[in-house]
Amino acid sequence: MRSRNPVFSRRGFSRDNGYAGFNAAPQAGGPAVATQANPYAQGTQGNPYAQPPAGNPYAQNPYAQPDQQFGAPPQAPATAGRMTMDDVVIRTASTLGVLVVTAALAWALLPVDDANIGRSYGIGIGAALIGMVLALVQSFKRKPTPALILLYAAFEGVFLGVVSSVVDNRIADGAAMQAVIGTMAVFAGVLIAYKAGWIRVNRRFYGFVMAAALGFVLLMTVNLLFAVFGGGDGLGFRSGALGVVFGIVGIILGACFLALDFKQVEDGLAYGAPREEAWFAAFGLTLTLVWIYLEFLRLIAILNSND
Repeated sequence: MRSRNPVFSRRGFSRDNGYAGFNAAPQAGGPAVATQANPYAQGTQGNPYAQPPAGNPYAQNPYAQPDQQFGAPPQAPATAGRMTMDDVVIRTASTLGVLVVTAALAWALLPVDDANIGRSYGIGIGAALIGMVLALVQSFKRKPTPALILLYAAFEGVFLGVVSSVVDNRIADGAAMQAVIGTMAVFAGVLIAYKAGWIRVNRRFYGFVMAAALGFVLLMTVNLLFAVFGGGDGLGFRSGALGVVFGIVGIILGACFLALDFKQVEDGLAYGAPREEAWFAAFGLTLTLVWIYLEFLRLIAILNSND
């Protein structure tokens, strides 16, 4: 159930078999629910992925009881130590709380007037790079490290505080609050749509979102390279009418990643994921919300600069 950066593949999706929790059916004679494609099942009986191709993270359940590896009947799983919705909410709130506090401190302590904007922006960019490295390290770890996740949130908060202050004070007054409200609206809307069953997260949905995200990131990377080495706005993907279109696309992609995050949390709860996996849920949700907030902030800045 490991959540990753929106541009990376996430735990639960394998290169060969897609997502272990999507549309899986039990084998004949196997249990109806308990172990079908369950990454946290207590054995492999009835598991269609009992002998999967190499590279499937669910080839063997790391949380299975030791005696089950020798053919012993599966035991009723204990409820102690399982992830709960409260765990996800508390850890997500903690991560976002650290991010908000450091963002507020950066806003207050790093002025963006003409005399100080260079220094403040440099600190913000440095914090963003450190946060990106920490996010990459955590994304490739098999187990969550709470300190690493909270450090990522702290450095990302510094970056968000600086860039929000720049946009709010120098481009569009009130832009930061508008971006926060927009992010909250997207989160609430996707959550309602997901719970109502209007969004179906399956292999096709995952494949479409990942393909669109990779294409989006590739275009933004090319645009950045042209801007760095050619000057100006690069290919224009982040300014003018084209910038508005790409800003909207970025927000839609963020909403799609929220649906993937909700699906991972839902599957983790259903399959009895260990409590530590709640930190992965918090990490993934934080990454996605930061993505959406930045796209809103960028879109607001573009719209106001075009006035």
